[in-house]
Amino acid sequence: MYMIMLVLDDADYLDDVLEAWSNLGISGATIIESSGLHRRHPKRIPMRYTYGESTGDEEGNLTLFVIVADEKTSRDCLEAVEKIVGNLDDPNTGVFAAWPLTITKGVPFANGKG
Repeated sequence: MYMIMLVLDDADYLDDVLEAWSNLGISGATIIESSGLHRRHPKRIPMRYTYGESTGDEEGNLTLFVIVADEKTSRDCLEAVEKIVGNLDDPNTGVFAAWPLTITKGVPFANGKG
């Protein structure tokens, strides 16, 4: 089994990503509102230049966690995401990571129940 983490830069893509993953057989995901380091640090602009402009109250990201059965499914999920948001190597798209799991519990397909 593999854990997938997707940091989605634009929350408007969430429903499309979830639908694409659902079409791949993914039946559950954990979704967390998150923020990256670049959004945490205040902008270093003198106040006299920021009148009427945003000063760091930007929206955050959404981070999704999903457990899938195998590496192929992980790669299929990545491909589905990039069809929606574009190449994740481009700025302001997101971050995708997947890694193998050695222990799981509470995952229905992990023990033959799903």
